[in-house]
Amino acid sequence: MKLRPFFITLILTVIILLSLGGSSLYWILKPSPLTLLAGGVNEDPTAAIFLPKQAPVMVSLLTNPDRLEGLARFIASPEKRRRSHQALQTIEKTLLAKTGLDYQSQIQPWLGEEMTLAVTSLDYDHNRNNGIQPGYLLAVSTKDQELAKEFLQASYSTEAIAGTSDLIFESYKGINLITQKNPNLTKNTPLSATAIVGNMVLFANDISVLKESINNVQVPDLNLRNAPGYQKALQTIIEPKIGLIYTNFPALSAWLANLPIPELPEITQTLTVAFSVKSEGLVAQTALIGVSGNSDRQPVLSEPVKALSYLPANTIFTATGTNLNQLWQQVETGLDQDSPLQQLLKRSLSYLEEPLGLKLSEDVFPWVKGEFSLGLMNNEKGGETDWIFIAEKSPDTTIDEVLQQFDQWAENSGYTVGSLPLLDTKVTVWTTLKAAVKDNKKSLASLETEVTGVYASVDNYVIFATSLEAISQALSSEFPKLVDTEEFQHIITGLSPENDGYFYLDWQKSEPILTQKLPIARVVEFGVKPLLKNVRSLTLSSQGSNGGIRRATLFFNVGV
Repeated sequence: MKLRPFFITLILTVIILLSLGGSSLYWILKPSPLTLLAGGVNEDPTAAIFLPKQAPVMVSLLTNPDRLEGLARFIASPEKRRRSHQALQTIEKTLLAKTGLDYQSQIQPWLGEEMTLAVTSLDYDHNRNNGIQPGYLLAVSTKDQELAKEFLQASYSTEAIAGTSDLIFESYKGINLITQKNPNLTKNTPLSATAIVGNMVLFANDISVLKESINNVQVPDLNLRNAPGYQKALQTIIEPKIGLIYTNFPALSAWLANLPIPELPEITQTLTVAFSVKSEGLVAQTALIGVSGNSDRQPVLSEPVKALSYLPANTIFTATGTNLNQLWQQVETGLDQDSPLQQLLKRSLSYLEEPLGLKLSEDVFPWVKGEFSLGLMNNEKGGETDWIFIAEKSPDTTIDEVLQQFDQWAENSGYTVGSLPLLDTKVTVWTTLKAAVKDNKKSLASLETEVTGVYASVDNYVIFATSLEAISQALSSEFPKLVDTEEFQHIITGLSPENDGYFYLDWQKSEPILTQKLPIARVVEFGVKPLLKNVRSLTLSSQGSNGGIRRATLFFNVGV
């Protein structure tokens, strides 16, 4: 068995458990007096003491999986209770099928309140002759150290009786280490080296990984728990949590690419994400370190921008905020040009710019200095989706000149520019003419006009759309708006009112569109499909920066 897919399975398992915790709690938070009602626990991952500062990724579940399943029993509907239970059982079978272990009989009796998975190094032995060998560590807390020892002893005894084990026992700095000598056995048991350190049971893919973990404990300057950046990030996350994810972006990028060292080791970019549960859903607090050129800055908004009020209720995606030009400048100058995040941003922007034939950072962003809202509308009739962009007029920008420039681009691209009245508003339309053939007979061909773009100036805003139907819904007060829907009001309740805007995605409605239009979305959807199964929507909002750390909150509206 290959270790990389095995470890990815382990990581996804913990993330899915975090999601299930949010799904279960959503139904029982108000009536239940359980401990996790505050959103989680105030503990940080104990296992961070075993990891080196440069560890690519760490994923921690900070509550016993059985506790999450127990919460599901309080769900009012028996159907929902069964579904949560079946989901957990599916995870156990998927994970343990690759380890040969039985959860209920071998692990459940001694499992404590923490399970941490980590990639510890990109190439633990630095031996070019055997290829790249990343280090993997699974650290599990135990509530009964003797039962944990009995579990390990029973596992080794079973292997010895079957004649499949060649065990090596070694003492290292006062800790007993056990590993399998026969390398072929790693096909069945990839985490073949074990040790018990205090109340933590450690599993690794090589004994050298265990030794490094012990060194990290005994030399505080080596471990992640005492890393200044990690501690700084944790200090910004004050809410109780049920889990935590820590990533070192350059090292994580190297691990995903199967490289022995990061391409740019001098770059420091880390992201810490803490998951909490609220009555509104599952909340992820994030702390991003490594964005330079950014002083402390408080959020600029205390309520949704008025530009958002033009987006129709059937909007399935939106990015909304203020001063798009300044936001772009902060991102462009704050991220190193060769960093993984900057490269991803450039590729995404290029994907949007290519069909438009313009450069957004030069042609659009500079004059959008006020409020803005970008929305993707679902076509209820099953046709193509529509885009809407609302921008507030800026006093220092002559908007008529900007719009004339857009008209010129349209004409240069072969479109016809015209105007017409719509709902007591004058709109400018970009159209193309095409021949339509009826009954497959050329003699019955006729001309059809296709609208490719339309815009209107309304009050203090300019509204751009890809169809007349879309802009009609934006302009008319008879059409319900996204900001007034129960879904969006629910989201606002779950997020801090002090923010820099929202990035909102209706996952249930947009997932078919995203997986069809964006190939990478299919990969993401496949990898975390169990996590997203109960997610109705997700919303990201930024809370500014403090001490060089950018803060944001990701809200999962969970429905089970």
